[in-house]
Amino acid sequence: MNRSLLCCFILVCLLKLDSNAQTKIDKTIARSILTNKNFDSVQVKGIKLLSGFSAGNSYNEVWIRDFNTFIKGSLKAHPKEEVKKMLLMFFKIQGDDGNIVDGVVQEKKANVNYNYRHSELLHGWAAHKNTVETDQESSLIQAIRKYIDITGDASILNEQVGGKLVIQRLEDALNYIMKDRWSAKYGLVTGATTIDWGDVQPETGWGVAINQKTKWAIDIYDNAMFAIAIKDFLSFKPKSYQTAKNWNAVAATLKTNVRKYLWQSKVSKYIPHIYLDGSPFAKDFKEDDILYTGGSICAILAGFNTKTEVIEINRQILAAAAKEKYATIGITVYPPYPKEQYPNMAPYVYQNGGDWTWFGGRMTEALLKYNLVAEAYNDLTPMTDRVIANKGFFEWYDVQTGAPKGSGNFRGEAGVLYDAIRLLKEWAASHK
Repeated sequence: MNRSLLCCFILVCLLKLDSNAQTKIDKTIARSILTNKNFDSVQVKGIKLLSGFSAGNSYNEVWIRDFNTFIKGSLKAHPKEEVKKMLLMFFKIQGDDGNIVDGVVQEKKANVNYNYRHSELLHGWAAHKNTVETDQESSLIQAIRKYIDITGDASILNEQVGGKLVIQRLEDALNYIMKDRWSAKYGLVTGATTIDWGDVQPETGWGVAINQKTKWAIDIYDNAMFAIAIKDFLSFKPKSYQTAKNWNAVAATLKTNVRKYLWQSKVSKYIPHIYLDGSPFAKDFKEDDILYTGGSICAILAGFNTKTEVIEINRQILAAAAKEKYATIGITVYPPYPKEQYPNMAPYVYQNGGDWTWFGGRMTEALLKYNLVAEAYNDLTPMTDRVIANKGFFEWYDVQTGAPKGSGNFRGEAGVLYDAIRLLKEWAASHK
C-alpha cells in the first residue's frame, strides 16, 4: 500500500472510531432525556396551565410577547379555533400605521395606568402598547408562523379584518418598524433604552411609555426579533402575494449591520446599546461590560452567529450565572445595573439581574440548531428542577436567595419549557 493510500485508510479508521464514540455519547444523552421524570412532569403541568391565555396570576391581559412563546402549548390545550380567535384580536385593534399592541384585556378589567385604545372591531375589549418596546410586531408575526406550522391552517392569512387581509396587516406591521422604529444611519431597529429585552426605562416614573426623558437606542434583542419575524413572514407568505419590499434584502442588510455595529468579535459578545441622542448613564459608567443574555439567545435563534461563537456565548452566560448562588442561564444581565444608574429598577430585581426561565429556556432551541445537545440538556435541567422544587411556574427568580418572584402561574415559563423539552425529546427519540 502506498503512503497516500495508507494515510487515507488511517483517516477513515479514525473517523469511524470518532463516529462510533459520538454515537455512544448520543445514546447516553438520549437515555438521560427520555428517562428524566422532571421533564415529563413539567410538560404535564405546563399544558394544564396553558388552558388560559393571560400571562399569569398577576395579569389580566393577553400579551403578544408572552402568547408568542406559549402558543404551541396552547394548541395542545385548546381547539385551534380558540387560538386563532385570540390571534385575530390583535389585528382587530391594530393601529392605522401598522403598529401592534402589547396586550388585549376585557374592558371591565382595564384598570391599570395604561393609555388604552379601543376598536369598533373588538367590542368589550381594550388594548395598550408599551411604547418603549419594539417587539410587539415581531412577536405577532412569529406567533402566526407557529400557529400555521402546528395546525397547517394557512387560511388565517386570508381572513378579512376591517377590509384588509391578515397577510396585508402582517406586512403593515413589518413596515411600521421600518418607518417608525428604524435608524437610517445604522440600518437597524430602534427603541427606547431598556435592560436587554425589558420594558422599563432607567428614569423614575411610568417607565413603559416614551416620554421627554427617553433616550433612543439600538440593541440586539429588537433586531434579532425583527430578523426572525422577517424570516417567518417569508416562510408563510403565499406565492401569489406581492410584497411591498424585498424583505430578503432587508434581512440580509440587517444581519450585516448587526455584525458590523453590535457584535464585538474580540470579546465575542453584543454591546448593550448604540445611542442615537445621548446615553442616560454617567460618562464613566462602563455599560459595555454588561452581558445581555436574552438578546444574545435571540440573536442565535436569528442566525447571527457561528457555531464557535454560540459555544462562547453559552460559556459566558454560564460563567455569569456561576457567580450567583441560585442563578441559571436565565439570569437577565450580568452584572446588573447599579441603582444610581437605573433608578427605576434595583439590582437583582425583575429585569435587572433577575432570573427568567422565559428567556433562558429558549437557549435549548438555539443550541440544538448547532447540534449542541449536551449543552442544551445541561442548561435546561436546572430550570426544570426549579419548577418541580417550587411546585409551579413563576415569572422570575431571585438569584441571591432562590426565591420565586413576580406572577405565579406564569405561562411564558410554562410555554418555553414545554417547547424546550419537546425539542429535546424529539432529538432523543431519533438517537436512542
